[in-house]
Amino acid sequence: MSGGEVAGILVAVFWAILVSFLAVVLVRLAQVLKATTKLVADVTEQAVPLLADASTTVRSARTQLDRVDAIASDVQEVTSNASALSSTVASTFGGPLVKIAAFGYGVRKALGKTDAEPTKTPRRTVIVGRTVPGARRRKQKG
Repeated sequence: MSGGEVAGILVAVFWAILVSFLAVVLVRLAQVLKATTKLVADVTEQAVPLLADASTTVRSARTQLDRVDAIASDVQEVTSNASALSSTVASTFGGPLVKIAAFGYGVRKALGKTDAEPTKTPRRTVIVGRTVPGARRRKQKG
């Protein structure tokens, strides 16, 4: 056997090993693709009902928000009506009540009837945590 024949045999052996290695890789890649296809199919089976449920939930939430919007507009209308009623009552009864109170005060002053005035207590001054009567306070100032 010559050197060229040995080299050809070596190249053929390495080529066979390379082809075998690539065949194993392709078989593994085919298994991965099958598993991925099955996984995608399973996810699709589970995702479709979930999306349907989510769509139903969103529709329900929209309906509830429409109801809440209607309630909020009714509350706003009631608030404005209450404000108008309050200002009407204040303008209707407020002025006459003030006039009646002023008239009653004037009548009491005119007739000379006054409430008994409260007795006045002498003023006290606090000096470093103790109380000094008013008479002693004048002595200390002088």
